[in-house]
Amino acid sequence: MSQSCTEYLPAKADDIAHVLKMLEALHPISYNLREEFYKHTVTLRLEEGEHLLYQGERCFHMYFIREGALMAYSQHRQKRITTYISVENEYVSSLSGLYGQQPSREAIMAVKPTQLVGVHTDVLQGWYARYFEMNFIIRQVYESYYRDAQERSHVVRIGNAEERYLHFIKSKPGYIDRLPLDIVASFLDIKPETLSRIIKQNNSQMHVQEAAGILEKLEKFLQETECFREKTLKVQGLAERLSIPTYRLSMALNMYHRKSFTEFLNHYRITYLKTQLEKEESLQNFTIESLALSAGFASRSAFYKAFNKIEGLSPKAYLAASKDV
Repeated sequence: MSQSCTEYLPAKADDIAHVLKMLEALHPISYNLREEFYKHTVTLRLEEGEHLLYQGERCFHMYFIREGALMAYSQHRQKRITTYISVENEYVSSLSGLYGQQPSREAIMAVKPTQLVGVHTDVLQGWYARYFEMNFIIRQVYESYYRDAQERSHVVRIGNAEERYLHFIKSKPGYIDRLPLDIVASFLDIKPETLSRIIKQNNSQMHVQEAAGILEKLEKFLQETECFREKTLKVQGLAERLSIPTYRLSMALNMYHRKSFTEFLNHYRITYLKTQLEKEESLQNFTIESLALSAGFASRSAFYKAFNKIEGLSPKAYLAASKDV
């Protein structure tokens, strides 16, 4: 059996602070427990397709997804069955092999470049014994796990393929725009080509005028607020601000732009960045990378990849060419 390759590093203070903020939404955390988090929390990064855990291995960490997305799956008769999908600001571990007590029945793999923040289960067990709030918080996390497991069990049993899709986009807003099609299809227990056809059919059902109205409202809001500069902006959060159902906003974007939500935002971010690059004082005081982070890109690599895709050349080549004009 293959073994997953994980390289743990001490977690950064801002990542730990973010996790604590999420946990404190469930219950206040004492000073002593906060200090324990800063002492024992680790981080690791997975590239797309890299495994956090293989089926049959033991899992000894509880993880928080700081960035990216993971899928859990099991193999049965040469068929890969997706058991759950988790994205940013969600927790993940082996459900079947919790605390490393037995081999995991599912593998866990990154479906996008993913950064995780983790705590060893031995440390967690110690916290349970000493801190009431950790017992309360982790119970909430596990209850969420089992609700999601029950939700998937419900989804794959209701109606036909289209009904599963409609249920999925309403119960998991924004997932369909940012996850690989074959992963979502596996989760819904339908063929990828069937899911692709259903998406196209549902997108075509949106009236052109409605889609145009949604996009006009969206673009005005983005220009007025510059909220595209928020690194953690997600389609569901933006839809809430616009008072539009998430799936309707996604359908409008797919109809007109044929882009994922992140690709759509990146156009605004790069336009903003190019405007900043035209200001001589910006280049005197900031690097291109710092301006890119200010524009909303989460990392240097994400910025360079998006810039090359949209402009067809590197940021430095673009800057050199603009100076020659």
